[in-house]
Amino acid sequence: MESKPWPSLCGSSLYLYLYFPFICLCFHPISVLSAAGKPYTNTALASPTTPQLRFRRNGEFKILQVADMHYADGKTTLCEDVLPEQVATCSDLNTTAFLERMIRLENPDLIAFTGDNIFGFDATDAVKSLNAAFAPAITSKIPWAAILGNHDQESTLSREGVMKHIVGMKGTLSRLNPPAHIIDGFGNYNLEVGGVEGSTLQNKSVLNLYFLDSGDYSTVPFVPGYGWIKPSQQLWFQRTSYKLQGAYKNKPEAQKTPAPGLVYFHIPLPEYAMLDLSNYTGVRQEGISSASVNSGFFPTLLEAGDVKAVFTGHDHLNDFCGQLTGIHLCYAGGFGYHAYGKAGWARRARVVLATLEKTDNGSWGAVKSIRTWKRLDDNRFSVIDAQILWSKSSSGRRRKRTSNGH
Repeated sequence: MESKPWPSLCGSSLYLYLYFPFICLCFHPISVLSAAGKPYTNTALASPTTPQLRFRRNGEFKILQVADMHYADGKTTLCEDVLPEQVATCSDLNTTAFLERMIRLENPDLIAFTGDNIFGFDATDAVKSLNAAFAPAITSKIPWAAILGNHDQESTLSREGVMKHIVGMKGTLSRLNPPAHIIDGFGNYNLEVGGVEGSTLQNKSVLNLYFLDSGDYSTVPFVPGYGWIKPSQQLWFQRTSYKLQGAYKNKPEAQKTPAPGLVYFHIPLPEYAMLDLSNYTGVRQEGISSASVNSGFFPTLLEAGDVKAVFTGHDHLNDFCGQLTGIHLCYAGGFGYHAYGKAGWARRARVVLATLEKTDNGSWGAVKSIRTWKRLDDNRFSVIDAQILWSKSSSGRRRKRTSNGH
């Protein structure tokens, strides 16, 4: 592969835009420096790492996304927005039971928790709440990864403290932050998914997963609302994507196109509001609660060229997924019973399935397609809204909507 300079936010059209009525303020991204005031040395990008995750022998890799558990104090924490007949017996334990059912029914290869894992205001002890919230994943012995939302730090641990505790838990692939980086937030990391063991791509990352901390609330004076993905995080993403694409396109077994990437964080991008009924599958039952700042992360994703879909939570009553200029923007829908919801509208989870292609010699090759659907916590554990997110032959085809009229 031809040698290219590192991508840089400063050399692109990506800036911070603060939107106020009739005013647009543009700020050039700050440079990222080491503690000594010198540009950091990115030792983490020196060589690709061995994937800790791998496609199954049937050529599939499945991810279960769990958004907004809002776990608190277990059986003493009551449910929100459930039917009258459910109120007396509904608690955090319903969230636990739902997670156990999803794991059993879907048997995923990775569980991705996308923030607001606990609801800090109602969690007496953050450590106990975190342990209980993730217990079904740990018991299942299925690898899992987590990022933070805007409520995780509102109990007895700081935001950094919550992420440090998660990183130390059994079975997790979560990381506090990439080494040798000075970066905003806690929980920015990537995971590589290797090809089928024994195949020609067993030592290549054929699917790349990016996890980022979208923050909690704005700390900028006169800028209200939620947090956003900062320039330092975007720079890390750009360089990580560049490194992974280089490793995939270089020998041995050099590939012509990048391995597909999926991105997970909590707070939706402002671009989610650009989707409507004509180009998404699912429902939009509340506004898009993104930051009041558009930090330009969507153009950064477009420029990278490998990302096929973004997955968020935060807005519990939205579960739609639609394509915008080649990238699908997807909600998971609310999962937790202590989270706000809508009585009679089932809690839900999003599933993503990546499938490999067969090579001419009958072995498994690169990713052929990425599909998604949602599974509901209703009487039938219904599967709804199946979509093809990406395929080598086409992109964004929509299947017929299924149950519940969605």
